[in-house]
Amino acid sequence: MASTRHYNRIDSKVLRNKLAESAEERTTLSFYRYHTIPHPVAFRDQLYQDLEKLGVMGRIYVASEGINGQVSVASCRLDALRHCLWGISWLEGCRLNVAVEAQGKSFFKLNIKVRKKIVADGLDDATFDVTRRGAHLSAREVNALLDQPATIVVDMRNHYESEVGHYPQAICPDVETFREALPIVEEMLKGKESEHIVLYCTGGIRCEKASAYYLHKGFSRVFMIDGGIIEYSRQCKEQNLPNYFIGKNFVFDERLGERISADVVSHCHQCGTACDTHRNCANDACHLLFIQCPNCADSYHACCSSICRDFLSLPADEQERSRPTTTFNGSLFGKGRSDKLQVHLES
Repeated sequence: MASTRHYNRIDSKVLRNKLAESAEERTTLSFYRYHTIPHPVAFRDQLYQDLEKLGVMGRIYVASEGINGQVSVASCRLDALRHCLWGISWLEGCRLNVAVEAQGKSFFKLNIKVRKKIVADGLDDATFDVTRRGAHLSAREVNALLDQPATIVVDMRNHYESEVGHYPQAICPDVETFREALPIVEEMLKGKESEHIVLYCTGGIRCEKASAYYLHKGFSRVFMIDGGIIEYSRQCKEQNLPNYFIGKNFVFDERLGERISADVVSHCHQCGTACDTHRNCANDACHLLFIQCPNCADSYHACCSSICRDFLSLPADEQERSRPTTTFNGSLFGKGRSDKLQVHLES
């Protein structure tokens, strides 16, 4: 199935500036559901029309296996959005995970893509029962299991997500994609097939598939945090429970993170000072995702290196000429790592 989409064709910078200047209060939220969609393209087309009328902005993936969305909407139209989504029979009652830091400057346009899968996992779903999933845990149940020393906790997210926030005892695989994580975690868990294993991710969708996969692979006590970090944190706050997650929850929108606890567990990739602020390199020819403190952001003009900073100072025509022959950090690896980042400090 080809990856197709509906989206706003207005220049992104114009849309971003318009959103930044707006005083409208918006709510950021996410949702997903696995469900067989016979005609994903037709479903996408109708959904785009319905959500555009409500002024919804965000990124939604639709596939024959279901839907996965991260969006924002004017807070006064949140009920209308809920009514719209729940009006679709198989989405009735689906959880809308409201962001922990619920300001709405997270998306500036609506983009709905049709894909083969709503999460790229590399699995052949026909080889195992994807509906036989691990047990969902409430926040209270999560804390009870985490209080048991023998419990194994696994972060099913990528390295740049767990770097800024995680459960203290969690296994955090050094991966850049969910597809990579599945076999690596399986290898790490060998010999622990009868242990209590708690999986978690941002909103729960990756663990739905991962738990079914590991049950298929012979792990008998697989659990997942219901609604992921977002819902766990909401329940902890609502029920006055201790929140065991430390640091930031990485999010895939303009914010790049929402704070869960005051702990700063990561460091600036350039100078090493305590910091957990992700940014994309200001040089779009690089666009590396990395962690940068305010001092380095000032010194490097929000770039990941002096090469990128100096490149941006060139006239546009000179940038165009040198771009094909210049190697940036983002040309070497997709997501920043402090041990690989070439800052090119001047002597």
